[in-house]
Amino acid sequence: MIIGLDVGGTNIDAVLLKGKSVIEVAKVPYDPSAILEGICEAVDKLTRDIDPGEVKRVNLSTTISTNAVLEGRTSPVGMILESGPGLEASFLACGEENVFLDGYIDHRGQEVAPFSENLVHEASRRFKRRGILAAGIVTKFSVRNPSHELKAKNLLGGDFNPVTMGHALSGKLNFPRRVFSTYLNSAVYDRFNSFAKAIKRAFEERGIKAPVNVLKADGGTMSLAKAVSFPVYTILSGPSASVMGCWILSNFSKDAVILDIGGTTTDISFLAGGVPLLEPQGINIGKYPTLVRAIFSYSIALGGDSAVRVEEGRLIIGPRREGPPAALGGSRPTPTDALIVKGQLDFGNKKRAYLAIKELGQAIGMEPEDVANLILEKMGNMIKEEVEGLLMELNSRPVYTIQELLYGEKIKPQKAILIGGPAKALSSVISQKLKIPCEVPDNYQVANAIGAALSRITAEVTLIADTAQGFMTVPELGVRKRIDRSFTPEEARREAIKLLKERAVFLGALPEDIETEIIEESCFNMVRGFYTVGKNIRVKAQVKPGLISLGEEKVEKDVESKE
Repeated sequence: MIIGLDVGGTNIDAVLLKGKSVIEVAKVPYDPSAILEGICEAVDKLTRDIDPGEVKRVNLSTTISTNAVLEGRTSPVGMILESGPGLEASFLACGEENVFLDGYIDHRGQEVAPFSENLVHEASRRFKRRGILAAGIVTKFSVRNPSHELKAKNLLGGDFNPVTMGHALSGKLNFPRRVFSTYLNSAVYDRFNSFAKAIKRAFEERGIKAPVNVLKADGGTMSLAKAVSFPVYTILSGPSASVMGCWILSNFSKDAVILDIGGTTTDISFLAGGVPLLEPQGINIGKYPTLVRAIFSYSIALGGDSAVRVEEGRLIIGPRREGPPAALGGSRPTPTDALIVKGQLDFGNKKRAYLAIKELGQAIGMEPEDVANLILEKMGNMIKEEVEGLLMELNSRPVYTIQELLYGEKIKPQKAILIGGPAKALSSVISQKLKIPCEVPDNYQVANAIGAALSRITAEVTLIADTAQGFMTVPELGVRKRIDRSFTPEEARREAIKLLKERAVFLGALPEDIETEIIEESCFNMVRGFYTVGKNIRVKAQVKPGLISLGEEKVEKDVESKE
């Protein structure tokens, strides 16, 4: 059996799967001050009728790292940066203390100048004076040669934890994004580490000794134990859970728009040829551009529980959620209350919902039923405008999916796939506004938890070979070793796949879930004078995002029968 957990802004959704069947579901209201307690309550509901020892895997998506960044609840970080000549690096200062080294490694990975060791010792003293325990080290072109980062870490000694090195996070060449990714990784480390320890302890107390994996932003997972070293990968894992859930449940092979309509927000994503879109350069987290690969998702402050009010004779929805719907004791009317008035949802105190909508109507001279229609029409128009704007932006640039670059393709959604609590009730108005059919798959209310449950562990490596220098580097693994001048692209591909499989197993993947592919490859001759002196070879390989072996068949059983 597998447990899938998705910690959202309104609810913690949980599912228990056996093979392809949904055995049990649970929803627990989200309380940011008691996240662990909510997760434990959901797990207790799932396992009340089974032996917890039967659970073989737990996959969860979590907001712990995202919220830490957005709410400013991060640890202070000391940053050691080396930018080399030609770049004013002060704009990259992001830590509470920032020290700039005077060395340089060039774009081919050759050391041009060593850095002064005294600068690292000075950094250590400054960090300690400020009570800073977390550090980040980033040198330009460390993906070609990480020696300066490794040396600086050794000079710091064992007085700091964590010490994140930029080359270990990504093999991409983008110094500013690597700096910010490194900073965030160290900044959220303590908070994520405490969460991981508490989760492990809580599960063990319940007799659940299965491996626990956490969803990454790219739609794959990694073991919770390994995620402690790279918590930045778990930022924005929630939207990826939603997209993976839709991908699993809809099985649609054409372009589509995905709408995850929650209580607080609506997340908008897309399928291109039936495959989720990817943000290949990395996502922005708060004010920081990063190298964190992620499934494309855009959130708007519009959900079933968004507060509705009248201002200057106009109906306004959101952007805030000011508590539950009036039908559940809230102080403000919401789109959920409008759906209850229209008879499209059936729960809570219908009289309270009616009176809340009626009060809005009195302010603008409309009957309650007409106000309810107006709220849903306005909600549909808001979603339509956002979808059209995103499509215009996406179609103006290359289209990347989680598996490939689609050359010259334009996204033209043939269907809207809706999940989340109000999905079924809102499907008709969304279909009307977008002028395409709407699909609300079975298990739509817990699709995000299913997406988390069945996503497999992913990994990527970047191999860079310079035959003129005689070195091969794999920055994510800290590998730098000698090669001879005859090293070929074919050898590079084989070596990349071999190292990728080893990394996937290290992250917790089972052999049957490792499906590898080369996603980028280039080879250039290096010429000096009139002679070719070597080749520059670059190969990027990944474990394809997808479903674990157990989930290859379509998930069955409609959970509505359990509610």
